[in-house]
Amino acid sequence: MPLAPDIETMLTPQDRRYLKEHGIDLQTVEQHLATFRHGMPFTKLKRPCTLDDGIHRLTPSDMPTLIQHFEQARAAGRVTQFVPASGVATRMFHALQACCLTADSAGIAASDRRVLDQFLSNLQQFAFYNDLVNALNGQGYQIGQLLSTGHNRPILDTLLSAPGLNYARLPKGLIAFHRYAASTRTPIEEHLVDAAACTKDDQGLVRLHLTVSPEHRDAIQCHIEQACQKLDRHAVVWQVNCSIQHPSTDTIAVDMDNQLFHDSHGKLLFRPAGHGALLTNLHELGGDLVCIRNIDNVVPDHLKDTTCRYRKALGGFLVSVQDTLFAFLTRLEAESLSPATLKQITEWARHMLDMTLPEAWDTFPHAQQMRWLFTWLNRPLRVCGVVPNTGEPGGGPFRVEQRDGIIALQIVEYAQVDPDSPHQQGIFQSSTHFNPVDLVCGVRDYKGRLFDLHQFIDPHAGWVSKKSHEGKALKTLERSGLWNGAMAKWHSVFVEVPLHTFNPVKTILDLLLPAHQPPDRG
Repeated sequence: MPLAPDIETMLTPQDRRYLKEHGIDLQTVEQHLATFRHGMPFTKLKRPCTLDDGIHRLTPSDMPTLIQHFEQARAAGRVTQFVPASGVATRMFHALQACCLTADSAGIAASDRRVLDQFLSNLQQFAFYNDLVNALNGQGYQIGQLLSTGHNRPILDTLLSAPGLNYARLPKGLIAFHRYAASTRTPIEEHLVDAAACTKDDQGLVRLHLTVSPEHRDAIQCHIEQACQKLDRHAVVWQVNCSIQHPSTDTIAVDMDNQLFHDSHGKLLFRPAGHGALLTNLHELGGDLVCIRNIDNVVPDHLKDTTCRYRKALGGFLVSVQDTLFAFLTRLEAESLSPATLKQITEWARHMLDMTLPEAWDTFPHAQQMRWLFTWLNRPLRVCGVVPNTGEPGGGPFRVEQRDGIIALQIVEYAQVDPDSPHQQGIFQSSTHFNPVDLVCGVRDYKGRLFDLHQFIDPHAGWVSKKSHEGKALKTLERSGLWNGAMAKWHSVFVEVPLHTFNPVKTILDLLLPAHQPPDRG
């Protein structure tokens, strides 16, 4: 397809060179520019998914069978854990950094002051306390004296910056979250322990994959090696790999007139396109059953049995659905089904996968119905744990109307909903459940072949964000998340899990919650 004339004229030789180095072709640039000019369509919500209307509930009697299904897959080496772990802990320490940047303590915002006071008054309860004390001692400070005199700046500087702990510039995976009798653990270490408990196969192999940022890759890999040695009591063979978000998934930035944005050195500005771009990493992993959880949703050992139990139940639910799905696909491929069997498959798909038949379905010949059903069924499958909504910011499970008019189950973020539509906003606000990012994904087809996951993306899902760089306003393109637009054309099954399986650490004070404290303090 020929490029638009304005693309040919606006790109300098230097621009073309930078695009080539990034692995971004000119057609992609043209698509990005068109999106900036015309915007992205908002998701059209029909209604929220609720219990027994799009969300399955688990009963105590369901659990043993589901866990047994998962255990069989785990023992056979089918399970991998996938953890997006690239983000720097900026939000976690936002309030403390704001306190550091305010020259006059009287000018600190009231909300930031409350965080600072609670942080300092509970300082000894944080797992990193001893590391902080040692770092302060190395600079000639005594933490007790600093606290008693209200001289807080050295404490904050040592916690947040180099040559101290430098936590404000580290990814969350490298921050000490939990304290044990003789040690502390980072989220990466907790994910290793969790993977050993939930995914170790009969050969003792544990598969864990983390996506990391390029600037922290070496530090994270070194930490993983040390952690695996530290955790050798689990008697496992660790297969832990890291990958970075591909530069080719970055998007260009534009100014407020939708012209290519160049920095002060005349270079094109590229921006990571959000975690939806991690679909490439997931695809290249080449797994089978993949458990996805965020880096900060971890708990100490005394709470792991519960979270692992429900992870296995979600995995077992997927295996159960997948077994039936694969059996039906095999029979459909044979093209020798009776009308009664075809109706059985259709009813199962409508009940379990929320399938909507075409309006002209009854006019299709029998052979056409089989071909349509085979094509519709043959796609990746995900089982998503959802928790009761308690007001957490983020997405939830909804029925949405797709561009082809078909109603489908999707996880939808607030940014995807039209802010100027009271009706759409009302539907979003009426959601009863929240997406905690607790997914089990089946990425292979009924013949064991890896799906091309890029074929199941909704390219129209995402949003345009306003940012700034070097004091200049710009616009960036955000791909919808890995569990939103990147999986929009998967089969989605929502299952309620208990709220206490969701324990994210979004701010520093979340580490004071009972779920992140030793049992004698929780």
